[in-house]
Amino acid sequence: MDGKINVLLYGVGAIGSFYAFILNRVPSVRLTLVARSNYEAVKANGITLNSDIHGKHTFRPFKVVNNPTNAAGHYDYIVCVNKAIKQAAVAKSLTPVVGETTTIVLIQNGVGNEDPFRAQFPNCSILSCVTWVGATQTSPGIVTHIKSENTEIGLFPNPLLSPSLEATRLSDFTALLKAGNTKFVVESNIQIRRWEKVVWNVAWNAITSLTQIDTQTWLHSSPDAIPLTKALMEEVIEVARKSGVPMRDGLVDELFTKILALPGVYTSMQKDVVARNPLEIDVILGVPVRKARELGVKIPVLEVIYTLVTAVDYGVREGNIFP
Repeated sequence: MDGKINVLLYGVGAIGSFYAFILNRVPSVRLTLVARSNYEAVKANGITLNSDIHGKHTFRPFKVVNNPTNAAGHYDYIVCVNKAIKQAAVAKSLTPVVGETTTIVLIQNGVGNEDPFRAQFPNCSILSCVTWVGATQTSPGIVTHIKSENTEIGLFPNPLLSPSLEATRLSDFTALLKAGNTKFVVESNIQIRRWEKVVWNVAWNAITSLTQIDTQTWLHSSPDAIPLTKALMEEVIEVARKSGVPMRDGLVDELFTKILALPGVYTSMQKDVVARNPLEIDVILGVPVRKARELGVKIPVLEVIYTLVTAVDYGVREGNIFP
């Protein structure tokens, strides 16, 4: 053993490229990237990050592949920063790179993300993360990062493993984030943070995708826009509470204070519609809807929004979307 920490990062879009930069700058890390649509560019030229916080850097990881099969071996950490679409298929595809001592790190939007990975790899630790990193891939392998940077991280507890072992694995990974000089907060119950961000994403991602206008334009579009959005958020919060997640009072007002202070936001889901990419529906909208139906929670606004966004996604996938 050469003392290196082997890390495989799956999904090298804007956010994945940012975390690749953070991990690659840690001397003890040997980083392998699984790139897909930008594989040729990243393989040939590496990744260039233009960051308002970290400056401009071009870096090349230890290895770049286009499929986990081509990276088979032992990894201490598998870091998934891909859009959370077809999670079960992604988990299955990672089988060649996951061993009994591998820790899986999920840096994705949504809720319920961990379940397919726990089903596929029941003996592994899972670290679940909510990211607040503002980044855009302006061309393949070229990423711009603005002054938005924080990672909320916590365990998705595995009852088959000792709490002390899991705590050590969490501590060891956060030590890498610290060495990479990025902000993070360790959460004792990461599901609270996941659901809080889903409340945000259900509203803004879905509404901007359906209307194709920015958040400020939506909020000023009619007297009904704000009440409808607040009702949508409250429904999601109620689903979370009924699911056993202790959501705090006043969250909707906090999120509205935040969005009103920002310029008009065009969301990632909205951009995916424009780019004709499949939408990240299931973990943002689908899981809350299914949980509401299971628990008997009334969600009239969320049901309509979910049905409409599903139709848009279907149109994108079938090639039958507006020009």
